[in-house]
Amino acid sequence: MPSCPKPFSFALIFGLLAGASVCCADDLNFNRDIRPLLSEACFHCHGPDRATRESGLRLDQEESAMTVIAPGDVEGSDLVQRISSTDADVQMPPPDSGKTLSKQQRDLLKRWVAEGAVFDRHWSFIPPQQVSPPARNAADDFSSNPIDRFVLHRMHKAGLSPSPKADREELIRRVCFDLTGLPPTPGQVDTFQHNQSPDAFATLIDSLMASPRYGEHMAVPWLEAARYADTDGYQNDRYRYQHVWRDWVIDALNQNMPYDQFITEQIAGDMLPNATLRQQIASGFGRNHRINSEDGSIPEEWRIANVVDRVDTFGTVFLGLTIECSRCHDHKYDPVSQQEYYQLFSYFNNVAEWGVGPNNGNSPPFIEVPESWPLLSPDQDRLIPPDPVKLTNARKTKGNGLRRPQAGPPSTVMVMHELDRPRETFVLLRGQYNMPDKSNPLSPAVPAAFDSRDSTTPTPSNRLELARWLIAPDHPLTARVAVNRIWQQFFGRGLVATSENFGSQGTPPSHPELLDYLAIELIRSDWDLRRIQRLILDSSTYQQSSAATTKKIQADPKNIYLSRGPRIRLPGFALRDQALSISGLLTNQIGGPSAKPYMPPKIWSSISNNKYEQDAGQDLYRRSIYTYWRRTIPPPTMMNFNAAAREVCIVRTQRTNTPLQALTLMNNKLFVEAARGLAQRMILESSGSDASSQIKLGFQLACGRIPTAPEKEILTQSHEKFLQQFQSQPSAAKELLAIGDSKRNASIAPIQHAAMTMTASLLMNLDETITKE
Repeated sequence: MPSCPKPFSFALIFGLLAGASVCCADDLNFNRDIRPLLSEACFHCHGPDRATRESGLRLDQEESAMTVIAPGDVEGSDLVQRISSTDADVQMPPPDSGKTLSKQQRDLLKRWVAEGAVFDRHWSFIPPQQVSPPARNAADDFSSNPIDRFVLHRMHKAGLSPSPKADREELIRRVCFDLTGLPPTPGQVDTFQHNQSPDAFATLIDSLMASPRYGEHMAVPWLEAARYADTDGYQNDRYRYQHVWRDWVIDALNQNMPYDQFITEQIAGDMLPNATLRQQIASGFGRNHRINSEDGSIPEEWRIANVVDRVDTFGTVFLGLTIECSRCHDHKYDPVSQQEYYQLFSYFNNVAEWGVGPNNGNSPPFIEVPESWPLLSPDQDRLIPPDPVKLTNARKTKGNGLRRPQAGPPSTVMVMHELDRPRETFVLLRGQYNMPDKSNPLSPAVPAAFDSRDSTTPTPSNRLELARWLIAPDHPLTARVAVNRIWQQFFGRGLVATSENFGSQGTPPSHPELLDYLAIELIRSDWDLRRIQRLILDSSTYQQSSAATTKKIQADPKNIYLSRGPRIRLPGFALRDQALSISGLLTNQIGGPSAKPYMPPKIWSSISNNKYEQDAGQDLYRRSIYTYWRRTIPPPTMMNFNAAAREVCIVRTQRTNTPLQALTLMNNKLFVEAARGLAQRMILESSGSDASSQIKLGFQLACGRIPTAPEKEILTQSHEKFLQQFQSQPSAAKELLAIGDSKRNASIAPIQHAAMTMTASLLMNLDETITKE
C-alpha cells in the first residue's frame, strides 16, 4: 500500500467495488456508492487504525470527515479541491502514488457533496429492518412469493427481464443437488414429471429434506467453515479423532435443529445447565483448529494461536467479518480496535488446554463417547454425565522434558471446557504471545460498533452469554450472515458476494431489502433454516431456466440481478458422490470413523513416514463427507475442484477451471471404476439389449433426461469406435476392466463391457453432467 506522507492525503482508486452503482439516474446511496470508494481508497490512512491515521482525519466517521467537506458546497470542500487539483503538491491522489482518479469517480464524489454529503452507519452494523416486498404489478406473471417481488423490482431497474421457468427435468436435478448433493434417479424424475399437482415441487422438496442425505450434503460447507479435519495440521499433522463432532453436525441438520440452538451448542454447549452428552460434543466446534505437536514448541505460543483461531473463526462464521486484522493493530477499515479484539479473545481464553498436543490422538479436554451415542434418546443422553479430561493428565515426554497432555483414544472427542479460574487477558503487542500489555487487564466485551444492546443489558461475561448475545433478535449480523450463506449455496453467489466480509471492504448487498426480509423471516420462524430454504426454492427466481441470452450475459455476466437460474460446476464432493451414485457403488452408511478411499499409496511420504493405508470393501465407496482429511495433504480429487484445505475457516471457496480437473474426471481410479459400474448398469438394467437403449439409460442416469436424437447418434457412433478398438485390442479391454476393487459381472463379455465403459466415461465428462443448471 502507498504511504501517506502528506498532512491530508487520499489514495483514491480507479473503480468502485463490484456491485456499487454509479448510475446518475439513481439516488445516491452512501453505503452502496460512497463508502466502498472511501474504504478502498482512504481508510488505510484516514480510517479506524490509529497507528496509520494521518492528520487525525477519519473519513469513516461523519464528525471528522466534515472538517474537509462542506455539505452542499462543492467549491468550498477541501476534499473536492484536492481531487480536482492539477498541482502536484495538492493533488489527490498524489502523482507518486501511481494512481489516478477517473472523471466518473470525481463526478460521483462531487455529486455526493452537492447533495449534502449524507453519511450513514455501515449497513451491516444496523439491525435488519422490517421491509415489505414491492407492490405486485397487474402485469406481473413472474412473482410466486415475496422473494420474486424484490428480485423483479431490482431486475427491471437494471433493464432486465426474467427467464422462462426451467423444465421439470432441469428443476429436479437442480434441487436434488442443492438439497442432497446427489443426482435424481430415473424413478424420481418420472414420478415428478407425472405429478400434476400444483404442490408437486413442494412435495419433492419435503421428500428431499426428509432424506438422511440432506444432512450429509448441508454439513459440507459447515465443516469447511469450522475447519474440521482428521489430523492436527502443522508439520507433524498427527491423527485426531473428531468424527463424532462431524456426525453431530449431520444429525443436527437432519433433525432441523433451530439455528439459534445449533450455534449456541457449538459455541458453548459445555456451559449449558446440565449439559447433555450431545451438547458437550457440539462444543467441539471450538476445538477443530490445528494443534501443534512438534518437539521444541513453546506451549504458550501455540495455546495463544489456538485462541486466536477461535476468535477469527467466530468472527467469520457468525459475524461475517475479517476481525483477524485487529490482532496486531486497530482494524484499518472496520471499527474494531485492537483492545476490542482482545476483549473478544477473552471469551475463548479460558479453555483447559495445553498449547502443545500429544504425539497422536485427541488433546485434552476431551470426553469419552459410547459407541451407541447416535442412537441414544434425549432422556438417555442426559444419563451420561460427560467428565472432561483436564490438564492434570499432562506428562513429560522422553528426552526434552517438554510436558505433553495424555492423548485421548479413538473413543473420545475433543470439547470445550472452562478453567475454574479464568485466565487474565491483555492486549498482545503486535499480536505476539510474549508481549502482553499487563498495564491494562481486559474484561470480556463485544465490539461496540455492532453491539445493539441497550444500556440496561449487561455485557456478556462468558461464552454462553456471548452465544446468547449473538442470537438476540436485534443483532445486526447473525441472521443476515446465515441467510446469505444459504443463498450462496443455492445460487453460487451470496446477496452479499463477499460472504466472509460484511465490513467496509466487502461488497455491498445486491438486494439489501431482500437480505433484510430473509433475515427477519429467519428470526420470526424461530430460526428455522428449512423455512428459509423452502422460501428460496419455491420462488420463481430459483426456478428460472439457466439458459442465458447474449444480451443477458453482456448486461449481467455474473447474474447479480438474477434474471436467469443458477448454473454452477458441481464441487468436488458432489462430482465424486454423483459418480458413486450413478454407478451403483455408493455406500449409504451414515457417520462413523472417516474412510480412506483410493489415493496414491505414497501420497503421505513427502511429509512423514506414515503410509497411506487404503480402506477396503464398502468403505471405499462412502460419501465424500466421510473421506479422511489430512490437512497437509488433503484429498487431491476434492482439492482439484477448489475444496477448502481446512487449515483455517473458509466460508466461500473460489471456482477455477484447470486441465487437472478434466484429467481427474477421465483418469482418476474412482471415476474409471465408476464408469465401469455405470456401463454395467446400462447393459444389465436397460429395457433393451441394443446399444442405443443402453446409451439412453446411461444418459438418463448421468444427466437426468432422455437424450435427443442427435445426442444419441453421436454417443452411438462413439460406442461403435470404442467397440472396434477393443475388438482389435482385447488385452486393453481386460486392463481397463481391472481398474478398481469392485467386482464386475462376469456374464458381460469383456469387450462389450469395456466399450460401454468408455461410453459411460464420456457421459460422465459431459458439461451437463458436471454442472448444476
